[in-house]
Amino acid sequence: MPNQQKKIIFCMAGVLSFLCALGVVAAVGTPLWIKTTILCKTGALLVNASGEELSKFMGEMQYGLFHGEGIRQCGLGARPFRFSFFPDLLQAIPVSIHVNTILFSMILVVLTMVGTAFFMYNAFGKPFEALHGPLGLYLMSFISGSCGCLVMILFASEVKIHHLSEKIANFKEGTYAYKTQNENYSTSFWVVFICFFVHFLNGILIRLAGFQFPFANSKDTETTNVAADLMY
Repeated sequence: MPNQQKKIIFCMAGVLSFLCALGVVAAVGTPLWIKTTILCKTGALLVNASGEELSKFMGEMQYGLFHGEGIRQCGLGARPFRFSFFPDLLQAIPVSIHVNTILFSMILVVLTMVGTAFFMYNAFGKPFEALHGPLGLYLMSFISGSCGCLVMILFASEVKIHHLSEKIANFKEGTYAYKTQNENYSTSFWVVFICFFVHFLNGILIRLAGFQFPFANSKDTETTNVAADLMY
């Protein structure tokens, strides 16, 4: 492939990586990771509510990695509330998983920026083999994509397995008990998913630029060496 086309492909991959880094930074700071509907179970049972009456006991909540907000309803009108994970909810949430989610989100940003630098260096610089060459591009794309996947897995396990939404809704609520009705991942979560997909796409772009996958190179080299040994 001509050098000009390689430069265009690497520039495209670098721009995509840079946009992903900016998107993840914005996603980490916003309370738009998940939206959930909560039911005031205690109030609904007291009046035996069903059908349209349940709407008077349905609240909603949205939150991210640091803070969130919502509305509680228990038949007596809406009660808005706001909360932050640090330090308000440290006793209610699985702290280790939550902190690791934030930590790997930050690592994802750093790795994505490093990947951006690698792509731009390969486009405009004079890269040599090892980490500054195709191997480095593949390596950073793989590690960054794996990190993005890990962020999604950690957050999903915190929400689904540890019932994070119910723990937040019932925090310091001695009178009423709330139950999660449905949960939907929101904008910030899907930004991380797009970032994961972009790193996978970057691996394909590297291949389109004419560079073999690292394992394929090793296999071809090994085959060549074996053939050379047989000749002598």
